[in-house]
Amino acid sequence: MVSEYDDRVAVVGLAGRFPGADSVPELWRLLRDGVDAVHDYTEAELRQLGIAPGLLDDPALVRSGGVLPGGALDGIAGFDADLFGFDAPDAALLDPQHRLFLESAWEALEDAGCDPRRYDGDVGVFTGISTNRYFLFHLLGNPAASDGRPDDWEAQLATRPGADYLPAQVAYRLGLRGPAMAVQTACSSSLTAVCVAAQSLLDYACDLAVAGGASVSLPRHRHTPEGLVSPDGRCRAFDAAAAGTGYSTGAAAVVLKRYADVDPDRDRVHAVLRGWAVNNDGAHRAGFEAPGADGQAAVIAEALARAAVSPHEVGYLEAHGSATVVGDAIELSALHQVWRTAGAAPAGSCALGTVKANIGNLDAASGIAGLVAAVRAVAEGTVPAHVQFHEPHPELGIETGPFAVPRTLRPWPHDGSRLAGVSSFGLGGSNAHVVLEQAARPAPASTAGWHLLPLSAHSPAALAEACRRLAEHLETAGPGTHLADLAYTLATGRRVLPYRAAIAAHEPAEAAAALRRAAAGPQRPPLPAAAGPELHAAAESWLRGEDTDWTSYLKNRPGRVCTLPAYPFRRRRHWIDPPAHRAADRGGPA
Repeated sequence: MVSEYDDRVAVVGLAGRFPGADSVPELWRLLRDGVDAVHDYTEAELRQLGIAPGLLDDPALVRSGGVLPGGALDGIAGFDADLFGFDAPDAALLDPQHRLFLESAWEALEDAGCDPRRYDGDVGVFTGISTNRYFLFHLLGNPAASDGRPDDWEAQLATRPGADYLPAQVAYRLGLRGPAMAVQTACSSSLTAVCVAAQSLLDYACDLAVAGGASVSLPRHRHTPEGLVSPDGRCRAFDAAAAGTGYSTGAAAVVLKRYADVDPDRDRVHAVLRGWAVNNDGAHRAGFEAPGADGQAAVIAEALARAAVSPHEVGYLEAHGSATVVGDAIELSALHQVWRTAGAAPAGSCALGTVKANIGNLDAASGIAGLVAAVRAVAEGTVPAHVQFHEPHPELGIETGPFAVPRTLRPWPHDGSRLAGVSSFGLGGSNAHVVLEQAARPAPASTAGWHLLPLSAHSPAALAEACRRLAEHLETAGPGTHLADLAYTLATGRRVLPYRAAIAAHEPAEAAAALRRAAAGPQRPPLPAAAGPELHAAAESWLRGEDTDWTSYLKNRPGRVCTLPAYPFRRRRHWIDPPAHRAADRGGPA
């Protein structure tokens, strides 16, 4: 049940880059197929990343971690500076976490069908990121990064390395006018940012909210026995071989909207946030760095109560999954504490997993990665396997209660509406939990007739690549693909850029062929005469570079927002190597 006042929040946009996956659909395929995406670095890759010889010689160095597609360095050094209005020197000084999140925010707004310049409302942005290791290890004290002021690092500290400036950068570069807030709660930062964003929507501080986080983790961590860091970079949460967490690089963002404001004919909803809560463990724990079972139980219980959901209705729990014996034991103790309040539950009635098993621990961005994975799970109705789980840890008693760790891809454990919980717990005791529900499936609309597909980009090369990507999407898409949805999404939900193309078609194969011709250029493919004068007039207006009146053109035409290939960023390397004196030492702090 929900209250008379609808306090649900819709997830209308998803985006991200993850180890082994350049997009959310690629992440879901990775999870569905049970892929271990953690990368084992070669000696050459470690040297290319600026790892000092002294640290390379340390046998405790963890030589594994999650790497973005494109390569250990290129995955984080590449950035489409021109598109976001940076010159090359400023781009090279920009925290790679800022770059990753700027791209994820852009893509998430595209996925939500929102062009901020045309959106009639305030868009907020809420972010959490990790320590700026690029500044610490590559820029600080480096003459190549001194900006002509080799001794004035205080001036650079004012604007360059801080997490505070990421939301303001996003707001400035994308033109967002709502609240722009940095949310820093260590590992739980990005999920806490989602909770703050959701509450801001209900408080009418904004009308749409972009929330999430980013983390760039360079391979400088050392393993110590019974310490925090796994010796091989793998997170084996709840498994007998669990030996710590493994840090990875990635970024993700969601776009949120008040559910009451969702347009059932135009919006696409990935999932619904039913409840959320944030708290801290306080002093009732073994030490500052230790988690607290009572605090974790309280935050989960509060989120469930806000959602008006019984624990027994939850079919999947995306766990924090620290992969340390103490952390896993405390997390399970908290879960059992909450589930016991609802009475006895059937054994194995709630699947327990963590995306960290596949892609590693994204630190401040780990919570948003878990949320994205859970959104896809409730939407698809399947629970991914825990790829690192082979034998339950004997001290946890995990198989004696309502929780079961899936070793293979499995169907949703419950009938009825699918509900999931997502936990993220920060070092220092800051906890966040979100309760998700599957979205209602919209009724299909009539999509017969001719459809105009307008595309634009920042350069001719990007425009050609956008045409190619959309053609490939149509060539591989299933029968549920409707050109009316593509036409609506492209016309209303993409930023208008100077280089443009337009094609008309009445079925996907025809559209794919026309897009291939447009990508090949240089001549624009002619529009079919049968498409009609109204379509021709809109297309000509678009191609002339005018501010086409898409609202009037689409007023009586079907179509809703759909997921399409993201903008083809033209990334170039913007990177400064560590200073020579640091390249000779042991690499600084881990």
